[in-house]
Amino acid sequence: MIAYAPSSLPARVLLLGAGELGKELTISLKRLGCLVVACDSYVGAPAMQVADEARIFDMTDPRALAEVLEAVEVDLIVPEVEAIATELLLAAEDAGRARVVPNAHAVRTTMDRQAIRALADCLPDVRVGAHRFASSADQLRAALDELRLPVFVKPTMSSSGHGQTLVRTRADARRAWDTAARGARASTGRVIVEERIDFDYEITLLTVRWWSHREGRVRTSFCEPIGHRQCDGDYVESWQPADMSPAALASAQRMAAAMTGALADAGPGPGLGLFGAEFFVRGDRVWFSELSPRPHDTGMVTMATQDLNEFDLHARAILGLPVDASLRCPGASAVIKSTAPAPAPRYVGVGDALDLGADVRIFGKPVSRAGRRVGVVTVRGATVDEARATARKAAAGVRIENYPSLQRDPRGREMASL
Repeated sequence: MIAYAPSSLPARVLLLGAGELGKELTISLKRLGCLVVACDSYVGAPAMQVADEARIFDMTDPRALAEVLEAVEVDLIVPEVEAIATELLLAAEDAGRARVVPNAHAVRTTMDRQAIRALADCLPDVRVGAHRFASSADQLRAALDELRLPVFVKPTMSSSGHGQTLVRTRADARRAWDTAARGARASTGRVIVEERIDFDYEITLLTVRWWSHREGRVRTSFCEPIGHRQCDGDYVESWQPADMSPAALASAQRMAAAMTGALADAGPGPGLGLFGAEFFVRGDRVWFSELSPRPHDTGMVTMATQDLNEFDLHARAILGLPVDASLRCPGASAVIKSTAPAPAPRYVGVGDALDLGADVRIFGKPVSRAGRRVGVVTVRGATVDEARATARKAAAGVRIENYPSLQRDPRGREMASL
């Protein structure tokens, strides 16, 4: 039996990543009395607007992160982004200074496609597509000879489709190699070459490892599967529950439990928290795709569909509190994106979206660029199709305009210019 003592409340939390997901998580943590120090690389990040304290620095800089870890005394370190100097988290965890969520090994492994594929390859219950790794354009060409074209070439460290290329011929090898080098979040000198799986749809399975006080052990719960649609590697809409066969759902749950359990076993403590596990599905067959040890962007739909949304679930789980991952009703989400740069964004059409029955979440990003995700609408419906239609219509009606007379103070609060 794992020896585990839940965090006492109020817990002090160092949140590494203060975007829209971090903002919602901060709200959930604050409702449980926690003190949150939000960290990011820019002033006025969304979570900083609701946190107790803020730190602004480059989280990929080991020296800068070490200074912050030395300056703050916290109970939990909660990574909400991948771009972090994870070697510092490993050192902090080894020294017993704070508990890293879910553990530092899991954070480091899931940010590296080579490491997470190596883990999946070792687990008999986990199916992945054929893949190779390459350290040069010549090795990439050799990998193309071994796999059936077309394939995807990706940096081993990247997210949201950055650096990804669909390769159809060997002649594309050099272009794919260069694109991966430019789009990598951190330079590893390697790329992953993955077969393109002919799937019917893809899902996110939110998987929660939480501590049962009644049973004295870790339990794993699953939210209902979430369907989603992406554009250029970035999510644009999601819905819950996704329609999939019982056999496919059981397979995805087995894989998610195996992956999250293996990551937890490799670190100290019980490895609690919510994970976003992504899968490709064709009929009853399921392939593992990605895993994030934190709330997932597609999971924002749970703010409409569940009594405890993904942020509440993560907050409760990491604090050692019980969870309920059950579905309340069908629903959908659709993102609001800026179509042009807006140094001082103003949002038009929010009232019309609310009139449609949607809930609108404006992230509060201090500036916007073309294509940047700045908000989300969530909708409940009698059916998924009904909710998706309403969510798309509501999101399309919200426009982002530049409002030159609007400025922000250093903590991100709006001030009207005189």
